[in-house]
Amino acid sequence: MLEQGNFLFNSPFLPCVFFWFFLFPVVASQIPLGSKLSVEENNLWVSPRGDFAIGFVNRSDQPYQYSVGIRFNSKSIPVPKQTVVWVAGADVTVGNKSYFQLSQNGELVLVDSLKGVTVWTSNTSELAVVSALLRDDGNLFLLNRKQEVVWQSFDNPSDTLLPGQNLPVHKTLRAASRNSVSSYYSLYMNASGQLQLKWESDVIYWSSYWSRVNPSSSNLGAVLTSGGVLQLVDHNQEPVWSVFGEDHNDSVNFRLLKLDIDGNLRMYSWVEATASWRSVWQAVENQCNVFATCGEHGICVFNASGSPECQCPFKTASSPSSKCFALNCESNYSMDTYEHTFLYGIYPPNESITITSLQQCKELCIQDPSCAAATFTNDGTAQCRVKTSPYFSGHQNPSLSSISFVKKCSDPIAVNPHAFRSSPAQSPVKRSHGLCISCVIGAASVTFVLFAIVQIGIGYFIYRRRYQILRKAALAYPGWNSKGLMMLPFTEIKDITGNFKHQIGPGMYRGELPNHQPVAVKDLENAIEERKFRAVVSKIGSIHHKNLVRLDGYCFELGHRYLVYEYVKNGSVDKYIEDDELSQRLTWKRRVDICITVARAICYLHTGCREFISHGNLKCSNVVLDKNYEPKVSEFGLGTAHLEASYGGEKDVEDFGKMVLILITGRPEVKDAWEWIYEELFQRRPEGVVDKRLDDGVDLKELERLLRIAFWCLQTNEHMRPSMGEVVKVLEGTLTVDPPPPPFSRRLSEEESLESGSKPPSPVEP
Repeated sequence: MLEQGNFLFNSPFLPCVFFWFFLFPVVASQIPLGSKLSVEENNLWVSPRGDFAIGFVNRSDQPYQYSVGIRFNSKSIPVPKQTVVWVAGADVTVGNKSYFQLSQNGELVLVDSLKGVTVWTSNTSELAVVSALLRDDGNLFLLNRKQEVVWQSFDNPSDTLLPGQNLPVHKTLRAASRNSVSSYYSLYMNASGQLQLKWESDVIYWSSYWSRVNPSSSNLGAVLTSGGVLQLVDHNQEPVWSVFGEDHNDSVNFRLLKLDIDGNLRMYSWVEATASWRSVWQAVENQCNVFATCGEHGICVFNASGSPECQCPFKTASSPSSKCFALNCESNYSMDTYEHTFLYGIYPPNESITITSLQQCKELCIQDPSCAAATFTNDGTAQCRVKTSPYFSGHQNPSLSSISFVKKCSDPIAVNPHAFRSSPAQSPVKRSHGLCISCVIGAASVTFVLFAIVQIGIGYFIYRRRYQILRKAALAYPGWNSKGLMMLPFTEIKDITGNFKHQIGPGMYRGELPNHQPVAVKDLENAIEERKFRAVVSKIGSIHHKNLVRLDGYCFELGHRYLVYEYVKNGSVDKYIEDDELSQRLTWKRRVDICITVARAICYLHTGCREFISHGNLKCSNVVLDKNYEPKVSEFGLGTAHLEASYGGEKDVEDFGKMVLILITGRPEVKDAWEWIYEELFQRRPEGVVDKRLDDGVDLKELERLLRIAFWCLQTNEHMRPSMGEVVKVLEGTLTVDPPPPPFSRRLSEEESLESGSKPPSPVEP
C-alpha cells in the first residue's frame, strides 16, 4: 500500500495491505497459450527486466479471498511496498483453488475452481490471440500472429495510471472498494475534455481547467509522464493542461498516479533513500474539501497538529458505537449549534436552500419534522441549507463563517441515580443485638448450598442455550461466497420463511434469520442455468448503494433458485397507490422524492458501477420504502439471468416514465390514460391529472417538470429518450426540459421523420 502523508493512512478508510506470494516466477519475453497461474502454486508472470509481475494477491482482511493483479516487482522495492497497479475484474475475488490462464482460444480467464465458474474474462476469443506479454512499463499485451496488440491492460485501468498510460474521454479510474464510501469515488474525463473527480455520478468536487481555444475534446487524453507531469494532451500529443509533481524532472525510477480510497487523486514517486512511496502532488490540497471524505464517520476537522481527521461531534453518550448521523428521535430532541461548521447531505447529495436569517434558519429546522440538520452560510448570501436526510457529512474550520444546527435526541432518564440513596433522616436507628453464632453458621451453610445449586443450573442453561444457538447458526450459514453472500440450502430457506408462510409480494416472502434479522426471500421460479445464475448473483452482490436493496444471500439447488435480500419495513410503493388509506401517507413531497431517488439509483446502475447494469423490470412493486419512507429499488439486474432477456438502458428509462405517471395520478394502470394526461399537460391543465386523494401542497412547477420528463422517457423512438443522468439533472432542476411530443402511435412515425431528414428533438437544455 502507498504510504500517504495524510490523516487517512491509519484510518478505517485505508484498504488492507496486499500480500503477494511468489515462489516460482516465470520470466519470459512472451507468454504462450495455455500458460496458467494458480493460487496453490503461487507462481508469477514477470516482465523481462523484472520490474513488474502478475499473479494472485491475498487480502489480509479477507482470508482465502484472492484477486489477480499486476504489481511492482523490482528488487529495489521491498515486498510490502510493491504496490498493485491493475486488478483483473476490479473487485472480483475467488477462492484458494482458483487459477488465471491464457486459454487455448486466446482469452485471459479467471476461474474459481471450487464453484466451477469463470468470474472474469478478457473477451478476446475472436481476436486470434497467440501469446501474451507483460512489458516493463507494467502493460499486459495480448498479441496476434502478426505480433499486433489486440488487447492491453492499459485500456482497462483500475485505480492507477502508470507513466505512458492514456486515460481517454469517457474512461474512468475508480477507487478500490473497501468500505461503503470509497467505491463511489471516480476520476472521469468528460466530453469537454476535463478531468473530474466525482462522488457517485453527479457530485463533482474537483476539475481540471485549461484555457486553450476549442481543442478537439474527443481526441484528448490524460497522461502521466516519466518526468512526473500529469498532462492533458491532444491528438498531436501536445499538452493543453499540465500539473507538476514536486520532484518533476528529478531522476526517479518509478512513478504512478492513483485514485486513493479517501477520494483524492495523488501522484507518487518511489524514493530509494527512504524505501517508501512519496506523494508529490494531490488534486485536492485540503482533504476536508473531498466530498464525503469522512462518509458515515462524521465531519472533517483539523486536529491540534494541523492534520485533518474525522470526528463526530453529534454522537450521543447513549450510542457510542452508532454511526455519526442525526438520530431518529422517538420523543424529544434538542437543537445543537456548531460554529465554523459546514454540513452537506450525502444520501441524497442535495438539500433545500432558503434565503433567510440565522435565527429563522434554526426555526425552520425545528418546525420541520423531516429536518435533520441545517447550515446557515453566514457569508452575506443568507442561505439556509436544510438537510432532510439524516445522512450528512461536512467539515469544520475556524476560517469558516457558516453555522450549523443539528437535531439531537434528548436522552430520557430511565433511573434517577439518587432515588435509592437513603438520607440520614430516613436511616433506621442502629441497635445493638446479641450475636447467635450457630444461627449465623446454619444460615451461611444453607445459603452456600442454594447458591451452588443456582450457579450450576444457570451454567447448564447457558451451555445448552449457547450450544443450540451455535448449532442453529452453523446450519443457517453453511458458507459465504467471495462477495460475502450467504449460501443457503433449500431446507434453510424453508426454515427462515416458516415454509413460505408470510408472502409479501409476488414470489416474495418474509423471513427471519436465527439472529432475528428480518429478510425478504425472492423465489425466481424460472429455471436458470447455474453459470448464469451465479454470474448474476456475483454481479448484484457487489453493488452497494443507499437506495438499492442489498442482496444478503442466495440458494442454488436443483430446481430451486432463491435470493435473500435485506428486509425493508414499509413494503412496496404499489400497495400505497392501490390503497386509499395508505395513499394518504404518500404526500406530494414524498412522491417527488421517490421519483428523484429512484432516478439516482437507476443512474448509478447505468453509469456508477464497473459495468453497465440494467434493472430490466422497474415498476412500483419493485420500489420499497424503509421505516423513514426513504425509497429503495429492489430486484435490479435480474433480467440478465434469463436467456430470452436482453435489456438496455432505454427500457429502464421507459419504465421510469411509467412509474412517474403512476405516482402523479395514483392510477395503477396508467397506460390507458396516457393520451388524457398528455392532453391536460398540452392544454396547460396539469393539476387536473394529480391523484385526487392528495391534499394541498402540489408544486405546479415540479408537476410540470415531472410530466414533461415522464413523456420524454416514454417516447416510442428510443433515440429521443433522455439518459438517466439527464433525468436526474432535470428532476434536480439543473437542466431545463422542453415540452415533449406525444409518445403515441398516432403521431408522425419515426420512419417518416427520418425520411424527411428531420433530426429528433432533444428533451433537455443546459
